[in-house]
Amino acid sequence: MSAPVSDAASGRLAPADVRAMFDRIAPRYDLMNRLMTAGRDRAWRRAAAAAADLAAGDRALDCCTGTGDLAFDLADRTPGGEVVGIDFSERMIARADEKAGDRPGLRFEVGDVMNLDHPDDAFDAATVAFGIRNVVDLDGGLHEMARVVRPGGRVVVLEITVPAHLQRFYGVWFDRLVPRLGALLGRDADAYRYLPASVRRFPAPPELAARLAGAGLGDVRWRTFAGGIVALHHGRVRP
Repeated sequence: MSAPVSDAASGRLAPADVRAMFDRIAPRYDLMNRLMTAGRDRAWRRAAAAAADLAAGDRALDCCTGTGDLAFDLADRTPGGEVVGIDFSERMIARADEKAGDRPGLRFEVGDVMNLDHPDDAFDAATVAFGIRNVVDLDGGLHEMARVVRPGGRVVVLEITVPAHLQRFYGVWFDRLVPRLGALLGRDADAYRYLPASVRRFPAPPELAARLAGAGLGDVRWRTFAGGIVALHHGRVRP
């Protein structure tokens, strides 16, 4: 079998190259997120945390956690419970650990959503924000997330998508300005050329909803933010 083709401009990177890319941008990841979204990414993550439908004492798994922002929001909703954030980028996890300090009920570990080191039905919810499009096997990643959530628990996916409208704005912002910001502030133009290309390869919201259903979820629903540029999906694990 030939090795996966890696090409940032096409949105196709081998897993090792994706990991290396996120290791490189970890120190400036939060800054770039704030700039790219005008700070709105925080509100979108809070909406994702709310969609997980958690309560005090619950357990949640945040996949592709990056520097941990969604995991922090989940922890706010689960006093007395536990939130585990995983990411296959060691430098992202190091940054998340640094931000977390000694906060109780929250821990971060290096891990891969394609092969979660947790038993079946271990969590009340599993979430992922702005990371599932980087997984080499989308359906495999969704199945793993559903596997570790108890029946009736939720799987939540927050992701950038190509809007049905605002095409001109989307093209100018993501295809032109974001790579320039990445080169100037993120110091990694390739990483931010990969971003819009990877989004264009990602399924549109109706197709992603169907794939969540295929992963074993029922009552799948979705909504969009920012004129359709961001989509939030959630569903419950079927018995």
